[in-house]
Amino acid sequence: MHGYDLLVVGSANADLVVAVDRRPAAGETVLGSDLATHPGGKGANQAVAAARLGATTGLLARVGDDPYGRLLLDTQRASGVDTSGVLVGGAPTGVALITVDPSGDNSIVVSPGANARLTPDDLRAAGELLAAARVVSLQLEIPLDTVAEAVATARRAGTRVVLNPSPPAPLPVDTLAACDLLVVNEHEARFLLRDDPAAAEGTPEAWAKALLTRGPRSVVVTLGAAGALAAQGDGTAVRIPSPRVRAVDTTGAGDAFTGALAWRLGAGDDLAEAVRFAVKVGAAAVTRPGAQESYPTAAEVAAL
Repeated sequence: MHGYDLLVVGSANADLVVAVDRRPAAGETVLGSDLATHPGGKGANQAVAAARLGATTGLLARVGDDPYGRLLLDTQRASGVDTSGVLVGGAPTGVALITVDPSGDNSIVVSPGANARLTPDDLRAAGELLAAARVVSLQLEIPLDTVAEAVATARRAGTRVVLNPSPPAPLPVDTLAACDLLVVNEHEARFLLRDDPAAAEGTPEAWAKALLTRGPRSVVVTLGAAGALAAQGDGTAVRIPSPRVRAVDTTGAGDAFTGALAWRLGAGDDLAEAVRFAVKVGAAAVTRPGAQESYPTAAEVAAL
């Protein structure tokens, strides 16, 4: 049985990007640049980020039997990701339609496609893959009942669970409580704490403390250019600054951070060490355009 340092369970999308002078109003047509097609999806991004750093990585996802699906499989394999857990067919590959204006603001329409057809049954059938991994990393671009099944299956097998609840959605109490690590940005923290007084307090420390009461063993709050806050269940919390870099494109940087963090936790780093490494990975990723194309090697991270 193939053992993984990290198994990512999540989404794989083709990102179709057009640059425009301005985004169209209702009923209006505008001309844009040539269409650029990039591999994306939070799950696929995390897997590529970890594999490029040297982790033995697998991806469990669903793509369509179409050219976009083949593009995603090819780019995963080229980055060193094992794709034997990727299911093919059942719907077209997920697509994100992205328009970008000159200021860098974007508008995105996502067609989940095959991502929405990754089912709890698929996860049950892949139980051996989850059991053979040190860490399973998840996001929320696949159905929530599939996420819940993956978390429960991993926990039964003794595999550590890292969850990035993005895009944010209501989660079952037992799913949150089964996580070894919850990774959130400010928006995701506020969403999960929307009924909690801590949401209004406005500090990452307050959010982390409140989220820890939901049951995860540890919480990391990402702070963009300011780095991240790492909080343990015993109440200790530490802010870890980011190296100063010139940001070119932040697309996919959060996925690079989470993939790196999940891998280093499984490799035996303590939380602060793992976050320190992941912050450098995220910083390196923003210095180049694109998502997966911008992800650094271990040597590039060491140079920061």
